[in-house]
Amino acid sequence: MAGSKSNYLENAILDHVLGGGDYTRPATVYVALFTDSNTQTQRDAGTVTEVSGSAYARVAVTNNSTNWPAASSGSKSNGTAITFPTPTGAWGTVTAFGIYDASTAGNLFGPRFVRASRSPGPPPSSSSPSSPSPSSASSSDDVIEGEIVD
Repeated sequence: MAGSKSNYLENAILDHVLGGGDYTRPATVYVALFTDSNTQTQRDAGTVTEVSGSAYARVAVTNNSTNWPAASSGSKSNGTAITFPTPTGAWGTVTAFGIYDASTAGNLFGPRFVRASRSPGPPPSSSSPSSPSPSSASSSDDVIEGEIVD
């Protein structure tokens, strides 16, 4: 479906299937989080707004069938959890995620919207030293779900 992938990925697939050079998938892909609407124009221009600061980093994921099981019915989901670092400050409202071929810059394969926007932030601080430390990384409020659908 036109417009569902970045121009980079659309061109790579078309060239691979129809007379161009063979596309070699990257051994590692990097999952990024975005805080804007990610229009087709933004995707094509590479001007999506990625989260930055407050301990944010793209997450490296080995590109294999364990982490990315076979597609079904035009849909692809990750097979293992993709865990981002715990924010040390506000990341803004995460509205989409994307997959790149590099840990910084690189080629965006295509962003996807998350099922429910989230505003990840640092775990709440405790004023009582005897209180258990929060485990925001495992909190369901910090789980960002998405699905790659074509």
